[in-house]
Amino acid sequence: QVQLVESGGGLVQAGGSLRLSCAASGRTFASYAMGWFRQAPGKEREFVAAISWRGDTTYYADSVKGRFTISRDHGKNTVYLQMDSLKPEDTAVYYCAADLSEYSGSYYERHGMDYWGKGTLVTVSS
Repeated sequence: QVQLVESGGGLVQAGGSLRLSCAASGRTFASYAMGWFRQAPGKEREFVAAISWRGDTTYYADSVKGRFTISRDHGKNTVYLQMDSLKPEDTAVYYCAADLSEYSGSYYERHGMDYWGKGTLVTVSS
């Protein structure tokens, strides 16, 4: 089991930046692929980004490619999502997730991951 706690959400103007953090505890952090998903009001949850357990492979949804960056710090058992050039359509609850298996971004996009945090709200005003 792994426990995930997100932080860093808030209100930001369009064009601004936020950095989300996800602190992991429990089983060895380095064993997990990590990811970020989001769910906007009235919409289904969608994949945002994922990073391999080594941190050497990343995947992004087309909607955030070039604006968001996922990274991880094994020493701090933390994964980050740097969000730049934010748009009102990025408004959502953002969830951190972990998976013991290494798959492609398209797999995570279809199937999600094994473990989930409770989410942090990001609101982008126009």
